[in-house]
Amino acid sequence: MASQHMRPHASLQHASELAYTAKRVARRGRGILASDESNATTGKRLATIGLDNTEENRRQWRELLYTAPGLGKYISGSILFEDTLHQSTTDGRSFLSVLEKQDIVVGIKVDSGLQPIAGTDGETATQGLDGLSERCAEFYKMGARFAKWRAVLKVGDGCPSSTAILENAHGLARYAQICQDNGLVPIVEPEVTLGPGDYSIERTAYESEKVYSHVFRLLNEYGVMLEGILLKPNMILPGLDAPVPSPDEVAEYTVRTMKRTIPAAVPGIHFLSGGMSEEEATLNLQALQGYEGCPWSLTFSYGRALQNATLNTWAGKPENVKAAQDILVALAKANSEAQLGEFKGPHPVPGGGRILQALRLGGAGK
Repeated sequence: MASQHMRPHASLQHASELAYTAKRVARRGRGILASDESNATTGKRLATIGLDNTEENRRQWRELLYTAPGLGKYISGSILFEDTLHQSTTDGRSFLSVLEKQDIVVGIKVDSGLQPIAGTDGETATQGLDGLSERCAEFYKMGARFAKWRAVLKVGDGCPSSTAILENAHGLARYAQICQDNGLVPIVEPEVTLGPGDYSIERTAYESEKVYSHVFRLLNEYGVMLEGILLKPNMILPGLDAPVPSPDEVAEYTVRTMKRTIPAAVPGIHFLSGGMSEEEATLNLQALQGYEGCPWSLTFSYGRALQNATLNTWAGKPENVKAAQDILVALAKANSEAQLGEFKGPHPVPGGGRILQALRLGGAGK
C-alpha cells in the first residue's frame, strides 16, 4: 500500500492524457522539429541570409516550416517559442491549427534562459519557475500539449560541478512537476553540451551518467510520472577538438549510458543534434537502432540539423519556399528512416562539420 505521505504522480485529471501524449510524440518513425529559438537567436540566423530580425520575417520563416507539405509523415511534434504560439499564416490560419492538421502535436518552450551560477567556472542554471504554473495552464488552454525546458552542463576542468548538477536537476524536476499538474508533457532536457576541448567519449559518458542519475533522482523525489515525460539528452560525443568517432562508437556509448540511467517507464528519448552536422546526426541516430533490449523509442528532436539547410535554401526569397520545404521534408524523412533503422542514403545534406554552439545568457531574448 502506498504511503499516505507520497505525492501522487499526477492528478487523475491528466495522468492518462499525459501518457497518451508522450506515446504519441514518441511513436516509431517520427521525431520532433525543435523550432523554439528565441527572437534573438532567430534574428542571428536570419542575419546569415541577409534578413532583418523583424516579427514578420520570423513569422514567414516559421510559416515555411510548419506548412511544408507532408511534414507530418515524419514529424510527431514541434516545439514553438511563445510568440510563435500566437502567430498565423499569411492567409489567416493559426500555426497551431496548421500543425494539428498535419497530426503534429504542439509544444512550447517555457524556460526563460540561462543565468550564470555564482562561484562556478561559467556554469549556468535555467530560469523560469516564477509564474510557470499559470503560464502552463494558459498554454494548455491554447492547445499546447507538451513543453520544453533546457538545462546545459559543460564538460571541463572541474565541470560539471556538483553545484551545477544539483541546481539544474532541481530546476528540471520542479518544471516537470508543474507541467504535469497543468496537463503538459514535460520534455526533460539535461544537455551535457558538446564543447571545446579534446576530452574523450568515455569522459562524456561518465559525466552524462552522473547528470542523468541526479535528474531522475529528483524527478522521483518530486513525484513526476515518468510515463508522462520525454527525455531530450545529448548523444555521447567527445570534445570538439577530439577525433570524430564512428556512428557505431557513438551508439555503443550512448545506449550504454541510457541503459545505466534512464528508467524503462520513459516512453521516448529524443536526442538533440547539438553541434553535429546534418549527416552525422542522421547516421548516429540510425546506429542507435542496432541495439536490442532498449525499452524506449530512441528518436530525435532536431533544430539546426533540420533547419540550417532549409534556411539557406530559402534565403528569404518567396520563389525559394518550395525548394526549402522540399529540403526540410527530405531531412525529416531521412531521420524518420534512420529511427526505423532503414536509412540507405544518399543524405539530402551530405558532409558538413561540427560547430561550437554559443550559450546565450540573460533571458529568453524576446
